[in-house]
Amino acid sequence: MIQSMTGYGKAVVAFKEKKIHVEIKSLNSKQLDLNTRIAPLYREKEMEMRQMVAEALIRGKVDMSVWVEKDAAVDPTPINAQLVENYYQQIKSISEKTGIPVPEDWFYTLLRMPDVMTKTDVEELDEEEWAVVKGGVAEALKNLVDFRTQEGAALQKKFAEKSAEYDKNRLEQELIYYIEKLDISEEKQRLANHLKYFRDTMNEPAGQGKKLGFIAQEMGREINTTGSKSNQAEMQNIVVKMKDELEQIKEQVLNAL
Repeated sequence: MIQSMTGYGKAVVAFKEKKIHVEIKSLNSKQLDLNTRIAPLYREKEMEMRQMVAEALIRGKVDMSVWVEKDAAVDPTPINAQLVENYYQQIKSISEKTGIPVPEDWFYTLLRMPDVMTKTDVEELDEEEWAVVKGGVAEALKNLVDFRTQEGAALQKKFAEKSAEYDKNRLEQELIYYIEKLDISEEKQRLANHLKYFRDTMNEPAGQGKKLGFIAQEMGREINTTGSKSNQAEMQNIVVKMKDELEQIKEQVLNAL
């Protein structure tokens, strides 16, 4: 079963008073192109998170964000009372010496002074919290892979329709009719083999996008050769239709993992 490279996955996990959000988006790309925006506390684990993404997604243009939402009522920014008192005494002393009036709104003035409401605690990441975050990354990746698989199923359905439509109807009849007049038996056989190989490859494990693209190129060669051998208007029309269907397949294959 093929996978699309387009996908989205999100997870929200809780640790104490925190809600940790993980969001991962992916688009098609020839290689893995990963951009991250990670909360400072978890940046020491960035390489491990990148490895998780690489193993799960293989390739694609990927954006991953990890951020923290805290309950302000549980973890408010403290006021440095000692610093407030120090600022108050300094301002009052300067006012007495210079004659400059003291502020009418002391609290407004003092709370706007540097570092009065600056948190000084330095958080350290422990293994318990990292296990929760890691689980969130894994959950978001699983959701993204599920999304990719659903999109891949839709792609596979389109590929199957494009690969089989003319074999079941007019194309095969027309080819049989002209086979006696035009020596395209080898091209017809090779094209049939390529179509079967394409359908078989779609049912292999994810990661066959490049292989499907290569097979589509081989199909194009056989169609072009068939067209070059034909001098019949009806056959040329069929070749044009085959080329059009094949171009649509090639465009969709670019988004297949």
